Amino acid sequence: MSNYHTTPDGNGNWQVKKEGAKHTSGNFDTQKEAMDYGKELAKKTKGEHFIHGRDGRIRERDSYGNDPCPPRG
Repeated sequence: MSNYHTTPDGNGNWQVKKEGAKHTSGNFDTQKEAMDYGKELAKKTKGEHFIHGRDGRIRERDSYGNDPCPPRG
């Protein structure tokens, strides 16, 4: 299970980065392109995808793993 973050790259573009990685998994011109790629990676690894806004704050979070049902807490 790996978690991926879609974030602004500081140069007006977007990046997808695996949690804890030093390098990005991909760089994109639009947030939509980055979101689609991050979603694909998170689904493959049954992880989570965190989508950050331009301010850096998490605005969306999607889980593709085995969530407990009903959710805890």
